[in-house]
Amino acid sequence: MRLLLGLTKPTSGSVQRRAGLRLGYMPQRLQIDASMPISVGRFLQLGIRDVDVPSALARVGAPQLTSARLADLSGGEMQRVLLARAAARRPQLLVLDEPTQGVDLGGQGEVYQLIAQLRDELQCGVLLVSHDLHLVMAATDRVLCVNQHICCHGHPEQVSRDPVYLEMFGDKLAPYSHQHNHHHNISGDVVDDGCSHDHDHALTPPPSSSAPSGSRTSSKSDKDQ
Repeated sequence: MRLLLGLTKPTSGSVQRRAGLRLGYMPQRLQIDASMPISVGRFLQLGIRDVDVPSALARVGAPQLTSARLADLSGGEMQRVLLARAAARRPQLLVLDEPTQGVDLGGQGEVYQLIAQLRDELQCGVLLVSHDLHLVMAATDRVLCVNQHICCHGHPEQVSRDPVYLEMFGDKLAPYSHQHNHHHNISGDVVDDGCSHDHDHALTPPPSSSAPSGSRTSSKSDKDQ
């Protein structure tokens, strides 16, 4: 990811980018000094020319955070603000490092839905790194599994049956259905929709050593970190 962003030089080989490629980057976490009085609106304006703060926050479902202090945000709110900032650059490639970091389990699926909406709205590619294999397999188009080299790649269903993948993680993915009659707000609280919907998901226990990244997502082992 650092190579693709141009933050690290390759020790061998080369990285080729289309001229003028616009990148939007969302880091895994952002350490904010609790005494820093910067607001969300001011944070979004840093380094981005002519950003429309209300529109940027509305795009990620957080229009009320404009005047909030950055240091006071919950985990889910911070991830939405970071995603808003990355999308405000109108990127052609959106690069996301653990976008559900600090988001409770109930809100993680909604973050992935939001990423899909941004991809369609901005007509951009998405490169995403994540440890959450169940979300990766349920919400991505292509998986790249890396353990110091490319182990396997392809559609999530194809990768989940690959012998190399099964050797690394085992056959831990299984579909399940449940009724979903609520959603989660940006703080992670449950909000009743008043109606019921059936959803199919892929479920896996949190693996002890995994980290996905890819065209929409891929995975790699902690051994590679």
